[in-house]
Amino acid sequence: MVNWFLLIVALVVAQRLGELQLAKRNAHYMRALGGYEVGAQHYRWIVLLHVAFFLSLTGEVLERGRLDQPPYFAPFALFMLAQVLRLWILRSLGKFWNTRIFVLPGSEPVCRGPYRFMRHPNYTVVALELFALPLAFGAPVTAFVFSFLNAVVLRVRIRTEERALAEVTAYGEQMGALPRFHPFGKR
Repeated sequence: MVNWFLLIVALVVAQRLGELQLAKRNAHYMRALGGYEVGAQHYRWIVLLHVAFFLSLTGEVLERGRLDQPPYFAPFALFMLAQVLRLWILRSLGKFWNTRIFVLPGSEPVCRGPYRFMRHPNYTVVALELFALPLAFGAPVTAFVFSFLNAVVLRVRIRTEERALAEVTAYGEQMGALPRFHPFGKR
């Protein structure tokens, strides 16, 4: 019998570890071009949030006896949609994608892929994942608590990122009119 929860969480954790490796390579690339990191002081909170998320998710699934149950269809479908969007984002940003905030003075903002429609599709994907994956396995407390905590962390992160990009690129002029999180949102 397939243990869906362990299989899917193992795949997601492997994906995250791969993304950290990609981010490290992309950071070297950005630094070689003269880019630099901003907001490093709050990055540890993002890492802590994601580690705590997986621990909470596992604990809640165990507590509710859903470890060997298949995922609920609707939230799992939303989670899988987020994975497709994530791939689109990675492809669109290329070597500019990172888990950290890097800015490259004088560079042009990426305005292709989902970035044609919104400023922060990657944060939208993370929010979808933190909400949908727990619901797919019957862990609503984790879904709501970590969605809230993610919103708190993103409030700081997005302000830091947008301020830094506006200072050294044409971010404000080229991206300022786009909604932040979804194509139909407000600026």
